[in-house]
Amino acid sequence: MDGTFPLIESMRYLISISFRFGLILLHSFVFVQLTIAATYSVGTGYPFTSIKAAIDIATAGDTVMVYGGVYAEGNIIIAKSISLIGRDWPVLDGQHKYEVLSVKADHVLITGFKIQFSGHASLDDPCGIKVYDSQYVDIIGNELNDNFFGIYLQYSKDCIIRDNKIHSSGTEEQQIGNGIHCWKSDSLQIIGNTISGHRDGIYFEFVKNSVIWRNISHDNIRYGLHFMFSNDDAYITNYFHHNGAGVAVMFTNGVKMFNNTFKDNWGDAAYGLLLKEISDSYIFNNKFIGNTSGIFMEGTNRIQVEKNIFKDNGWGMKIQASCMDNEISRNNFVRNTFDVSTNGTLVLNTFDHNYWDEYEGYDLNKDSIGDIPYRPLSLFSVIVEKNPPTMLLYRSFIVTLLDRSEKMIPTLTPDNFIDEVPSMQAIPL
Repeated sequence: MDGTFPLIESMRYLISISFRFGLILLHSFVFVQLTIAATYSVGTGYPFTSIKAAIDIATAGDTVMVYGGVYAEGNIIIAKSISLIGRDWPVLDGQHKYEVLSVKADHVLITGFKIQFSGHASLDDPCGIKVYDSQYVDIIGNELNDNFFGIYLQYSKDCIIRDNKIHSSGTEEQQIGNGIHCWKSDSLQIIGNTISGHRDGIYFEFVKNSVIWRNISHDNIRYGLHFMFSNDDAYITNYFHHNGAGVAVMFTNGVKMFNNTFKDNWGDAAYGLLLKEISDSYIFNNKFIGNTSGIFMEGTNRIQVEKNIFKDNGWGMKIQASCMDNEISRNNFVRNTFDVSTNGTLVLNTFDHNYWDEYEGYDLNKDSIGDIPYRPLSLFSVIVEKNPPTMLLYRSFIVTLLDRSEKMIPTLTPDNFIDEVPSMQAIPL
């Protein structure tokens, strides 16, 4: 024991010295980095008049500061770990010929620019900003106007796209790309962007472990958001408004969808949210307002739909017969033409504790739960599902009579399409 104590003390001392020496080295490294990093200024009256010339001379860790003006330099390639910073909104103009900015390095920052008029070509997809096989690229606070694709990430990781305004004036989806396009990437953060006028506002394909948060995607030709084969992602507090077909999430599992608004997506094939072949996902506290269909589910499994509001939609939810083991609970269905519809007779999903504004039951024991079950599937919705032209008879006396008769004595609608414990009051969200 006598020999052990000095040994321990010696080890502690060595660790202490090593830690202090490590801090000294760290501070020295930071100091060296700070002293050798340089800033190269570009603009009228500054040492450089060309962005490309400043990038050529810069080394890793340097900053290229670009001042106000119009820069039409063709394709600008960033192949170094530098910061490209705009002051007074310099304009990078692709002249409808070139990809404007191409990023081919890690640890790059791009901020403060107006980027416009990229080339248009379906073969190589020219962009306002395109990131190639890179990580830790931050694209923050830019305006991108009338580019074929706005911002495009491929084979990228740990990148941030934040607070950008991305607008184009596309009229046909074959003639325009996506606002933010992400392909085979990981751990992305898409935050606080506003996107309009593109094919899809935000597009994810083979993207995982990423978050889409606080974006506004409106007036896009096809989808406000389009997910394909992208697992374990989350989209939170986004606003999807007046897009051609709403939002589509396809061939995906492990998606979390919280606090989003899906509004005014109208058309024959339009939805607030289209779910196709997805599983094990959670849809919580969203607003589906004024859509042809709030949610359209096809081939979905083990989806939990909880505490959402479905209001002023043509259909609150369309649940196809290919869906199973989905739980629809504690949602509010208000002023929809049809709350729920299906195209089959086999019901493998459950409804419970939802608020239905058309429920006419009673609550004698005052526990805020209806004393009789509610059947949200109307006979007329089943008829319309099989024969769409019959919608012309909606609100006719005969339809009202048929629906009331079916609710009293169900014969054509599935017996187990039922909410056994309907809420008497709207669910607080």
